[in-house]
Amino acid sequence: MTALTTLQGHSIELDEGLGALADRLRGDLLRPDDAGYDEARALWNGMTVRRPAAIAHCADTEDVRTCVRFAAAHDLLLAVRGGGHNVAGTAGADGALVIDLSAMNDVEVDAGGRRARAGGGATFADLDAATQRYGLAAPGGVVSATGIGGLTLSGGIGWLRRKHGLTCDNLVAATLVAADGTVHHVDEERDPELLWGLRGGGGNFGVVTELTYQLHPVGPEVFLSFTVYPLDAAEQVLGGYRDWTDDLAEEVTSLVVGGSVPEEPDIPEEHWGEPCVILVACAATELDRGQDLTAPIRHLAEPIADLSGPVPYVALQQLFDADYPDGLRYYWRSLHLPALSDEVVARTIAWTRTRPSARTTVDLWHLGGAMARPGPEATAYGDRSAPFLLGVESNWEDPADDDANLAWTRSCVDAFEELSTGREYLNFPGLLEDREATLRAAHGEANLDRLRALKQRMDPDNRFRLHQNIPPS
Repeated sequence: MTALTTLQGHSIELDEGLGALADRLRGDLLRPDDAGYDEARALWNGMTVRRPAAIAHCADTEDVRTCVRFAAAHDLLLAVRGGGHNVAGTAGADGALVIDLSAMNDVEVDAGGRRARAGGGATFADLDAATQRYGLAAPGGVVSATGIGGLTLSGGIGWLRRKHGLTCDNLVAATLVAADGTVHHVDEERDPELLWGLRGGGGNFGVVTELTYQLHPVGPEVFLSFTVYPLDAAEQVLGGYRDWTDDLAEEVTSLVVGGSVPEEPDIPEEHWGEPCVILVACAATELDRGQDLTAPIRHLAEPIADLSGPVPYVALQQLFDADYPDGLRYYWRSLHLPALSDEVVARTIAWTRTRPSARTTVDLWHLGGAMARPGPEATAYGDRSAPFLLGVESNWEDPADDDANLAWTRSCVDAFEELSTGREYLNFPGLLEDREATLRAAHGEANLDRLRALKQRMDPDNRFRLHQNIPPS
């Protein structure tokens, strides 16, 4: 017998009903005793182990609609999985019915209109592969295995953010299955308020089965600046980096990584594993101009290694993929910073030295440019005025080290709190420990009121509740 969990937390047995559901789906329905179930339920973050009652591998929007209506009829707990890459593990839940979109990963490109329509289960690897055939791209994240849906709906900070904005800024249309099973086709003319909410409001309003993006000419090559400096030189390096960002052209997007020297063949082996600071920048412009624009940050001190040069845009998108394998243990937090002050620099260096795992990084994301132009109420994403984002990415292997890594990360974030705006980035949400305060700081009160009203219209019973949940008004 298969026990499912209701929205009230009760268990019910629906073996006959699940059998009927399976017969109605074009895709497969997996239950705990079925072959492939354990592989299907596994999430990217090894800390987030879930055992859903059933996993529906939906083949199309009609399959999604069927599952949503089944869940509504029986008041079931629902989880939605796109790429399964959410740090907090919201793509699964014990006893839930999981709507798995991974088979819905087709991408269609209208090169002339500079649009791409992608299934809700596509990853950025899928999207990039399709769009780069035409020398086009939509702003994404920095790990290609990330699902497009989850990243887009909570913002999307990637290599093109300063030139072309957030991923959600480039969402121009969507298809969504609401909590009552109705299908909504959303764009600026058809339900602009819902489109506003999808641009940063998370998965609160239904299952997004298709997303349409504005595309931009990018590549096929961009200039990658990648310079590794010893941590002992970090104060000088970060001071110079700060000066470089003051009037930086919007074609250049950069990231500071406080971590360990990568074990790469082009880096002297004697430095592998040493504490370091890495300056990484993408110049999405002519290659010669990109080299010139990034030259100053490659000569701020004596580097351990400089791996800079032209790379295919697709390769840039995959640059960090190997650092974030499936099944590792992840706990990521963030804070927006009003300035890269001397104290921020000092604390970044100090906390980089005390990391309990060599895989962990203390990162500084340079923001601004195109992503900062929309006002705080232009999209559900909220305020964009902060020039930097602190990202504390704790990554480790052994479950026995969970407590030490969680405690270190929380202490690190606490140490930066007084230097921050108090606002987190919702794609780096920890384990959603304090949802209400996090959402209030992220969206702002005015946006949160609009989002609650939109939630009331689209999902009054709060069926979609496992993510950064906004209860109905």
